[in-house]
Amino acid sequence: MNKSITPNQIKQNNKSLIYHYIYQNPKVSQQDIAYDLRLSRPTITTNLNALEADGFIQRDGQITTESAGRKAVAYSIVSDYRVAIGVEILKQSIKIIAVNLYGQPIDHHTLSISYAAKDSYYKKVCQAIIDFQNMRKLSDSQILGVGFAMQGLISPDGETVVYGQILSCTGLTIDVFRRHLPWPCIFIHDADAAATSELWSSSALTDAFYLSLSTHLGAAMICKRSILSGRHGHNATVEHISLTSDGPRCYCGKRGCLETLCSLSALLEEDESLDDFFQNLREGEPLYKSRFTTYLTNLAKAINLLHLIYDQDFILGGHLAPYLTLEDLAFLHKKIRQMTPFAESEDFLLISNMPQHNIAIGAALSHLQTYLSALFLS
Repeated sequence: MNKSITPNQIKQNNKSLIYHYIYQNPKVSQQDIAYDLRLSRPTITTNLNALEADGFIQRDGQITTESAGRKAVAYSIVSDYRVAIGVEILKQSIKIIAVNLYGQPIDHHTLSISYAAKDSYYKKVCQAIIDFQNMRKLSDSQILGVGFAMQGLISPDGETVVYGQILSCTGLTIDVFRRHLPWPCIFIHDADAAATSELWSSSALTDAFYLSLSTHLGAAMICKRSILSGRHGHNATVEHISLTSDGPRCYCGKRGCLETLCSLSALLEEDESLDDFFQNLREGEPLYKSRFTTYLTNLAKAINLLHLIYDQDFILGGHLAPYLTLEDLAFLHKKIRQMTPFAESEDFLLISNMPQHNIAIGAALSHLQTYLSALFLS
């Protein structure tokens, strides 16, 4: 038996339609909304007044039209009506970022805190988040939740680190943070967080292979605007594909993994920064050119192998992305064309749209997605 739609459900649906229209089209007039949503002016006026009174939207200037008469009032959402917090957990530091409802950074902070599997560490991280909240004058109710980007594989429910060799945190549960914070908390794999931020920034992105070129190598497979997790939760763990049995030892215990050839640990010497490396490289220092050529050649081998498996665009992200140039991409394409058995008809390598803070931002985005998709819907 079909259930009829109640008047209250119709009202809530109209409110949701109007809010999301304004969200997608900032600075719109009542006339714009009426024309595109095919709703009556009284319905729109009532909902706009209610949304404005509750703080969801705001009047945002006026819209100039070609016709004479009064200018139309423009409406926009209040982008910081709710915010989400993302935290990237690293061995020697943490990165905290707050993003508004558009996923845009409001503020960020990095602290030197060395990871330790102790409650004192988890308390210290949570206190840093609360201090960050207070510094930004964010209320408890304003914060949707906290996402923790971890260097490890995460259970589908975001509750547990199922493989965390880098931080030696296998089996860690989100409760270690949740018990010290008043908001919903989840874990997310750092590579998945980076790919999530990439999806958020590009509505045209549907299918791609994302490579996170950071201190450690990570990857995510994007299919139909979703990140594939795999049956056992370790999809796209390309960092542990072994190219040689006598190469450097990976943190997984095996030798010659892509992690040892394509992560920044393979490129940089101990205590060497990316800024220092690329300054020397761009100044033409032969040693640095040789090191980078070796790195890019190994990266080309990895990309060629993966592209044979997943024939989609490859997005190069992570900490290395801001330093890559078109010349670097051309070198990679040239090397790949020398290796592949197929003629590459067009370039398939792209540089990340948002390389800066992308992991921490991606960790926060799941809370925004949940909030926006459920807003006003009963």
